[in-house]
Amino acid sequence: MQLDSLLLYLATGAVSGLAAGLFGVGGGLIIVPALAGLLSYQGGAAAMQTAIATSLAVMCLTSISSMRAHNGRGGVLWPVFWRLAPGIVIGSLLGATVAQGLGGTTLRRVIGCGALLIALQLLIDAKPKVVRSLPGSAGLASVGAVIGALSALIGIGGGSLTVPYLAHRGVEMRQAVGTSSACGVPIAWAGTLAFALGGLGVPGRPAFSLGYVDLTAFIGIAAMSVLTAPLGARLAHRWPQRTLKRAFGVFLTFIGVRMLWF
Repeated sequence: MQLDSLLLYLATGAVSGLAAGLFGVGGGLIIVPALAGLLSYQGGAAAMQTAIATSLAVMCLTSISSMRAHNGRGGVLWPVFWRLAPGIVIGSLLGATVAQGLGGTTLRRVIGCGALLIALQLLIDAKPKVVRSLPGSAGLASVGAVIGALSALIGIGGGSLTVPYLAHRGVEMRQAVGTSSACGVPIAWAGTLAFALGGLGVPGRPAFSLGYVDLTAFIGIAAMSVLTAPLGARLAHRWPQRTLKRAFGVFLTFIGVRMLWF
């Protein structure tokens, strides 16, 4: 492995971990563009699929850590999670399968649009109109399927989708964030499984890989993100949240524009 590749993995992990701690979002929209750019530069096959798969693999670890932290503070609504979970698993498997069949340019544009939509959400800081009820089991499973599919398609943990939906349905924000963190676990594991199995035998992948998951990148990114996420969480309590959200929104706008037009 080249030294510049290792340094990029470590830097990507450090930034994604800080983002997760500072802004309460997963680092998928940082990991995917950085890793896709490196793999494309190196001439690897299926660079976008590998980047998304590796991002989800990193979240297999970080989502569990986040879920445990929120659960320890009573932030996870387990009855709501268990009704969302079946749909999330099915949707994540479907989203990952669809992503494997798309061309690199199409996937890049999908991810660019996703980054711009999340950036818009952060920049306008819109508060969802509260509806004081959650749907039944079938309704929540359907919502979970949509969240899982979209998240696995672009390699994110789903917090930017799950939190606004639960808040809109009257769930208190702390519990919306906590429950969303738990939902990131099935998204990450089901999506990673689909990419790992679907990429077996695909030529041109990185030498040390499991299906589409680049294990070398996974180790470097995961190691640094675990170290820097607590630092981000501490800084989040010291800096103004509105300023932080807007700064990250501007950053995601840059990423979205770059993925769409470059």
